[in-house]
Order: sequence, then structure tokens, then C-alpha cells
Amino acid sequence: TDLVSLVSLLLPAATAAVYKQWITNTNFETASNWDKGRAPCAGDVVHFEENKVISVFVSSPHALTDMYLPLNGEFVLASGAGFAAFDGSWDPGCDSGATVSFANTEHRAWFDPTLWQAVSPGGELEASGRIFSVDEERVPCRYDDVIFQPETSFRVNVDSSRQVIHLRSISLMGQELSSPEAWARYLRGPSAPLQFHGNGTLQVTGTGCPDKSGCACGNAPDGHRICAALLGVSGRQCPAPACQNPLQPLGHCCGVCGATVNLDFTPDFDLQKYRDRLVQALLSQPKYAGVQMAISKVHKAQTFLGVIPRSSTPLIQIVLIDNGAGAQIGTTAEQLAADIMEDIAQQGEALGISSGKMEVATGSTFSGQVGSHALSRITAGMVLGLLFGLLFLGGVLFLYRKGKLRLPALRLPRLWDRAEDPASPAPASDKGFDNPMFDLEPPSADPGEETPQEMAPKDHQVFYLNPLYDASETET
Repeated sequence: TDLVSLVSLLLPAATAAVYKQWITNTNFETASNWDKGRAPCAGDVVHFEENKVISVFVSSPHALTDMYLPLNGEFVLASGAGFAAFDGSWDPGCDSGATVSFANTEHRAWFDPTLWQAVSPGGELEASGRIFSVDEERVPCRYDDVIFQPETSFRVNVDSSRQVIHLRSISLMGQELSSPEAWARYLRGPSAPLQFHGNGTLQVTGTGCPDKSGCACGNAPDGHRICAALLGVSGRQCPAPACQNPLQPLGHCCGVCGATVNLDFTPDFDLQKYRDRLVQALLSQPKYAGVQMAISKVHKAQTFLGVIPRSSTPLIQIVLIDNGAGAQIGTTAEQLAADIMEDIAQQGEALGISSGKMEVATGSTFSGQVGSHALSRITAGMVLGLLFGLLFLGGVLFLYRKGKLRLPALRLPRLWDRAEDPASPAPASDKGFDNPMFDLEPPSADPGEETPQEMAPKDHQVFYLNPLYDASETET
């Protein structure tokens, strides 16, 4: 029976478009943008560093004692906003007459997940809910919509391992730019160089993910930047996990306790519908109230014989974590993963899922593969490895036979010579070989002198008995 039930009426279907909003800003009125932890007041001297490029939004009028401006920058003034000279009158709460300096914003990086948040299409902050994203997907992906809040200024470092960072659209100053032409016009304007800096280039495509089975985020080349930004907050070290051998999901910086389910899929698979199915029919059950899920398409690197990079294979990765503690951590996530695997066994073919593999790491067990289900999977790794080994050995023997490969440390019996010319007698210098099945002494040059077997003279042949050969049969 289909797991989708009346529970689907309780939860809205997830939207296909993903909106990510830049959190920080460079507004004049934002207290955290100043070294004194407050916006300047009338008695203060405002100082902008001479060589720091800035774009600053000003939303209200300000009276100031003095202000030092940078060589390159802009003030974006809202209606009625501006600056005036302080007339010396008393200003409540502003009698310090301090020098207030604008903060350094150069370090605010595009690939810092802590500076982004998921929002609705209108820009409202979405509740975290039951769905989360692995770290690489907390930063805008190639088919995401990016929002910079209206009436805010900003400065973003877009250093990247890629020359071009693709996005579906960018909204700033209340205007959505969703075509390459509109974005190109904005880049030619005066504000763009002040807002974006670094070696990367943002490119708006205006197109969403074209594949119903989902699209990979595309941030893997900058995964190290994402993790460095995250771990910089905690001293560049992942927190100690509460389980042994934690799982390491693709695209996530640190190990997790819980469960993962990796799915191989067919062209009939629909990621959006399957995500809704899991949320509505399983994740919404009361017994899974403490479980969070991340699901997306990822690319797993493939190697030949475990060493040689070959290609990458797309798969659907489901990551499940729970709020358990101690020995119970991960156990509820494990139960949900088992339910998902059971659903795959029953309905996988109809859902476009060809196989699934489940791994768990809880507070009471070691992580490892605890279940798998495959409808159509052929494992060829061992066959390829054996074939490669046989080809390698065949090549060595061929080169040795042709005389193009010398193996002085080996004494290989040339069995093919005997097979080609069975009537040719053994040469006088043939030493034969030792056979541990027969304890015989070689003939000696002097009948009265015994020569140990391991010290056979070079002038004589070393013979061995063949139990299949009867010398009397050849006598005439």
C-alpha cells in the first residue's frame, strides 16, 4: 500500500526553487559594523579607512562632528537620509566625543555558510523545521535564487576555485536580476565592483534545475573554503562526536551520528515527489519528532581498483540525525532509515529507485552498513581487478619471452620451449631444479668423493626421478 496518507494534508509540498539570503550588511546604522559596537552619534568623529573599498546604505539623517572618507566607496542614501555638521548642542547619550571606526568587511566570504539563511520567495525567514542541508548546500547552489535584502548595502568576497559561480537569479536593492543580460548590465554599473570582490565571477543564468531527479549543488570545488569558514568558529576542529566511527556524508564537513541512505535511481525518479513522500508519510510521524533529514543529489567519486580516479556517479543521499543523547543518539534516525529501506523494498521500482544502501552510527554501536536492497545491480569490481591482473602477468611473460624484459633474480622454467620442441635434448649446462619430494645426491666427478646436494659441481648435471617414467620400458 502507498505510504502517502492523510498526513499529506497537514504539510505543504516543498517548493522546487531554493532561496538563500545574505545575512550581514554594511549599513551605516548597523551597530556591529562599528568598532565601538554602536552607530556613530553627533559628538563622534567617524573614520573610514583610506584604502578600504566600501558601499554603505544610510537610512536616516545624521549629524556628525567630523567624518573621514575612503578614497573609493559610495553612500547609498534612502529618502530623507543624509549628513549634517553637528552644531554643538547637547545630545542625550552622546557625550563621549569618541572616534568611531567602520569595521573591516573584506573577510565576509561568499562561501561562509554562517552568512546565509534559507528564506521564502518573499524573503521571509523560513523556520528550520525538519529539513536541513549538508554544509556545501547551505551556500547558494548553481540553480538557487540569491537575495540581498532591500535597503541594505553589502560587500562580499567571492574568491573561488572556479572562475564562474552560476546562479539562477540575484535580487538586490529590491530588484530581481534573472537573465544574463540584466546581470551583465548591473556588473557594468558603479556599485557592483564595490559590492563584489575576489577572483570569482558571479553569473546569472535564469534557469532552474532541468532534471526531475534533482541536480547536484556544484559547490564541491569550494568545499574546503566552506569547511574552513565553519571550523574557524570552533578552532578549525570538528566537535567530538557522541558515537563511535561517525558517518561522513558527502558535502558535510564533520562526521554525524545517525543514519544515511544512499539511493541509485532510474530515469523515472522524481526527487521533489520523493522528498514530499518521506516528509509527509514518515518524517511527520510523532515517533520521529526529533529527527531531521537532508536529501539531495550528490556525486560520489569512483576509482578503478580503488586507486585510479575514474569518474563520479550521481546518487541520492539521505542524511538522518536526531536529538538523542548518550547511548540513544542516532537510534531514532536508525529506525527511520529502516522504514525508508522497507519502503524501497516494497515500492522502489515504482518510485524509480533501483537500489538502496543504509549505514548507521549510534551511541551504542559501531557505524557500518547494516542493510541494503538492490533491484538491479551488477558488481564488476572484482572481475575487472582479476582481468587487469591477468593482462598484467600476460604482458610480463610475453616481454620476457621476447627478450625485452630481463628478470635476473628469477629462474623461470621455459615450459613453452619444451612444448614447441619435445625432441630436443637438454643442454649440457642444464642444472634442472631441486625437487623437495626426492632426496637424491648428484653424481660426483670422483666416485670416492661425496658432494652435498646443495654444493653440486658446475661440471655435472643435476637429475631428478620421475615417478611416471619407467626406464625399463625404453630398453630394447
